[in-house]
Amino acid sequence: MLLSGGIDSATCLYLTKDKYRIRALTFVYEGIAERELNSAGDLAKAACVAEHRLVRLPDLKEASEIGGQKFPGYPPTYIPMRNSVFYSFAASFAEEVRADYLVGGHNKDDLAVFRDTSPRFFAGLEMSFRAGSKILAARKTRILRPLEGRTKAQVVKLASRIGVPLELTWSCHRDGGDHCWECAGCAMREEAFGEAGTEDPLRNL
Repeated sequence: MLLSGGIDSATCLYLTKDKYRIRALTFVYEGIAERELNSAGDLAKAACVAEHRLVRLPDLKEASEIGGQKFPGYPPTYIPMRNSVFYSFAASFAEEVRADYLVGGHNKDDLAVFRDTSPRFFAGLEMSFRAGSKILAARKTRILRPLEGRTKAQVVKLASRIGVPLELTWSCHRDGGDHCWECAGCAMREEAFGEAGTEDPLRNL
């Protein structure tokens, strides 16, 4: 399980926590909000995951840190080939613990911006992992994306229905005790809750 402090990862976690023994990975890279890392830890504890491991990647940077002009059309939080990097670490972890599945919380809206969330990308990545690992090949380890057919608003609806502790999630791209409600992450959160017709618990804190 790839776990951030966001709604998608939290929903994916709660969808699978009663079906599988979950080990979660959270990636610590340049520019990530400390509050998001805290949120990921809180979500992991709430879901009683078997292990929550932090992977530190200090040289991995967002487009805004590299120079946004190099990545036209991408948001400032874009990380070049992020999912190739993240899932490679996840595959290494899977080999270590003999996992049958790698699970990510990518939603339908991600496809409009990020090519490395497409079914074609993940099909190729899955084949590469099996080709490169006798262990993963023997276990037929798969990459699961249970939210890929849902929009962000539909994920929020699902999260509310299955009891995801949305008050523990973090969407803001800035650090601090509260969401700024001004950045792109906050705007997407507000739009998703608005479309879903669901009250955001963070607005009442």
